[in-house]
Amino acid sequence: MRAARYYARHDIRIEDIPEPRLLPGTVSVRVAWCGICGTDLHEYLDGPIFVPASGHPQPISHEEAPITLGHEFSGTITALGEGVTSLEVGENVVVEPYIIGAGVPTGPGEEYQLSPDMNFIGLGGRGGGLSETVVVEQRWVHPIGDIPLDAAALIEPLAVGHHAFVRSSARAGHVAIVGGAGPIGLLLAAVLKAQGLTVILSEVSEARKAMAVSTGIADHVLDPTQVDVGAEVRKLTQNHGADVGFECSSVDSVLDMLLEAVKPGGVVVNVSIWGHRPAVDMQKLVLKEIDLRGTIAYANDHPATIKLVQDGKVRLEPFITARIDLDDLIRDGFDALVEHKDTAVKILVHP
Repeated sequence: MRAARYYARHDIRIEDIPEPRLLPGTVSVRVAWCGICGTDLHEYLDGPIFVPASGHPQPISHEEAPITLGHEFSGTITALGEGVTSLEVGENVVVEPYIIGAGVPTGPGEEYQLSPDMNFIGLGGRGGGLSETVVVEQRWVHPIGDIPLDAAALIEPLAVGHHAFVRSSARAGHVAIVGGAGPIGLLLAAVLKAQGLTVILSEVSEARKAMAVSTGIADHVLDPTQVDVGAEVRKLTQNHGADVGFECSSVDSVLDMLLEAVKPGGVVVNVSIWGHRPAVDMQKLVLKEIDLRGTIAYANDHPATIKLVQDGKVRLEPFITARIDLDDLIRDGFDALVEHKDTAVKILVHP
C-alpha cells in the first residue's frame, strides 16, 4: 500500500509498504481523508520532534524513523480483530490517535493524555493516516454516523479545541479572546461559539479574518496591527476584560496581549506548541492573579466533539481549503502550507 514515510527533516517519501496486520482487539480502517496538521509541518521543517529519530525508538511503539505520518484521519472499517464486538465492518469512523502504555486506564475522567511516554499514531509509529490502511486498537475508534468523511477528518483538531475549552472552565455567557486564527484557533473558536460564549478573535491574516467572519465563529475580529487588542477587549466588555484567553499562535506578543486582555483573576490557556522559550511578563500574571494553564491534545473529548458536529452546532466543511492526492503531498500540501499559510487553512489528503 502507499504511505507517506518520514525519514528526517525535509525528507518525506511516498513509498509502497506492507499492509498492517490485524491483531486481536484491533480494527482495520481504510483511510478516506487525512488532514495535514501543524505538528506534521513542524516535523517537516524542524523535526524530528514527536517522531522518534533513527536510533532512538519510541518507548511504547518501539519504532523509529522512517515512520508513516498522519494523525487527523477518517475512514471506513474493513475488518475486525478477534474480540471486537462493539464495532461493525462498513462503519465510518475517526480515530483518537494515541500511543500510550497498555496498562494506562482510558475510562471517563482518566487523564491518559498525561501518561508517561505518550505519543501519537502517525507521529510515534503504529501506522498513520497518510496511508491507505491503518490498524488501531478498538478503544481509539469512534463511529461518526452520517458525518461526511472529509469533514470528519477535522474532528481530531476540533477535539483539541474542545479539550482546551474544558481546561479553561469557561461556560456559556463568558467572553473569550482567542489569539491566532490558524486551524486550531479557528476550530477552538467554533467550539466556544457552540458552547454559548462570546468570542473575540485576534489575527493579522486577511484570509483567516475573513474565514472567521464568514463562518460566524467570532463575534468580533481584531487585527493587532491596526488596534490595541487588549484595550479593544476592555472596551467591548465595559472595562471588565475577557473571562478567558486562549494562546494559539506561539508568538510572544500574543501571549502578552492575552495577559492584558483577560480580567483580573481570569484564565489564560496555552494551546499552541512552542518552538522557543517565550518571554512572559510575570508581573502582569502576579498582579492580576491570572491562572495560566497548559493543555495537550484531548482525553475522552471525542464523543462530545462528534456530537457537536452531528447536532449541527459546528460546521467543518468551510474550514477545508484544499483536497489533494497522496502523490501531491509535498508540493500541494506541505510546501503550500509553508508558502501560502495566509490562505491555506486545512488541506486534506486522499491516500
